[in-house]
Amino acid sequence: NAGQLIKDEGLKLDVCYTSYLKRAIKTTNLALEAADQMYAPVNKTWRLNERMYGGLTGLDKKETVVKHGADQVLLWRRSFDLPPPEIDDDSEYHPKLEAKYAHLAPEDIPKTESLKTVIERVMPYWEGTIMPDLKAGKTVFVAAHGNSIRAIVKYIEGIEDDVIPGLEIPTGTPLVYMLDADLKPIACDEAVAPLKYGRYLGDAEKIKAAAEAVKNQTKVG
Repeated sequence: NAGQLIKDEGLKLDVCYTSYLKRAIKTTNLALEAADQMYAPVNKTWRLNERMYGGLTGLDKKETVVKHGADQVLLWRRSFDLPPPEIDDDSEYHPKLEAKYAHLAPEDIPKTESLKTVIERVMPYWEGTIMPDLKAGKTVFVAAHGNSIRAIVKYIEGIEDDVIPGLEIPTGTPLVYMLDADLKPIACDEAVAPLKYGRYLGDAEKIKAAAEAVKNQTKVG
């Protein structure tokens, strides 16, 4: 659906960026196929990965609530700078065990993250790699995850720290920004608060329902 929306909008993608996680890579491929732009180059980076939930990794929602309590889990998920406990070094879910991270220095592999530290992880790549493509006039497609997308949206929109954790990013819905020559976002009448510059492609009611579905995924108890 995202790829068809991109095609219908007439967007021609010059370069694509995604994470090391399978769901984002699959989304990228499906979107490019639907948009008839499979030829667009795709760059993968761990810096666009979803937030690392530390010791919560591997637990389903019910197990997490039983172990830590509903209020604490909600606080971890919806705070800006409060990370869950670190993942144990001997955990079977530790990312150091995965081949895709073998090239990273041990200190670069997160053991847990808050939204704040996700932003600190994403921004060097945004500023050092993606922004030069934008500066060169390229149309850039980023397929990532709720929190890594929040990091980019926060930067572009200038959203406050206490607001950004509650921003729901509807799954599979393209969010389009137009930037001027100085990479400043151009205001859009179709933006929905708290956004001022980005507009979602697609039917407004479907977008609202998708955002609500994401919100319900984070409910605990």
